[in-house]
Amino acid sequence: MIRKELVAASAEPLILSLLAKGESYGYAIIQEVKERSGGKLNWTDGMLYPVLHRMESRGLIKSRWGESETGRKRKYYSLKKDGKHAMTKHHEHWMLVHSVLAGLKGGQRV
Repeated sequence: MIRKELVAASAEPLILSLLAKGESYGYAIIQEVKERSGGKLNWTDGMLYPVLHRMESRGLIKSRWGESETGRKRKYYSLKKDGKHAMTKHHEHWMLVHSVLAGLKGGQRV
């Protein structure tokens, strides 16, 4: 099981990266993260929606109400310009952390 702190730290960059592919809604985001992680990241509504709301209040994403194919109301989220910039920064930071960890595991210096 992945530690709660790592899940929390990775939520925003993952959401931004998913929304860079196009707008989506909460359940679809949860399912895509689960699928892409091979079932190792199992997000819940209670974890996802507070992050989405914080990101929206910070101007990284925007939302709109729409209807699903079944006619049910659904909130769709998409990336804003500031969100694209934040995503680039997150990727740079995560790549640095990954490179340091990979170097430590292999006994190399970065």
